[in-house]
Amino acid sequence: MPPRPRPAAPIVNNMLAVRPGKWTLVVIAELREGTRRFNELRRAMGGVSQKSLTTTLRDLERDGFISRTAYATIPPRVDYQLTEMGLELLALADGWRRFADRHRPAVEAARLRFDAAQDVFSFDADSDE
Repeated sequence: MPPRPRPAAPIVNNMLAVRPGKWTLVVIAELREGTRRFNELRRAMGGVSQKSLTTTLRDLERDGFISRTAYATIPPRVDYQLTEMGLELLALADGWRRFADRHRPAVEAARLRFDAAQDVFSFDADSDE
């Protein structure tokens, strides 16, 4: 009997469970052009709350995908930029975007079919027959 495959290391499972968050790939893509300040990112992303952006940036910094540089100025200035590992993640994000663009019509059609089936199921469940 062949040996059983070893389970993935906990850190790998943790990374797969956490990444990508809702805003992770958006932040990575926004940092493509270089260093950005917090409010520049927030304006460029539109719709992200201050709390969500702060959490996303901290998570990305903790994982080593971005670096954070704080300057002792008034007002305080904090810059964010991609690390080497962040640039590698950017390549994955670009691949995901190409995949999404290529398959968007198929995904939209699948969603319509699914939603239509759910509506029929819901209607049948509500009937008295």
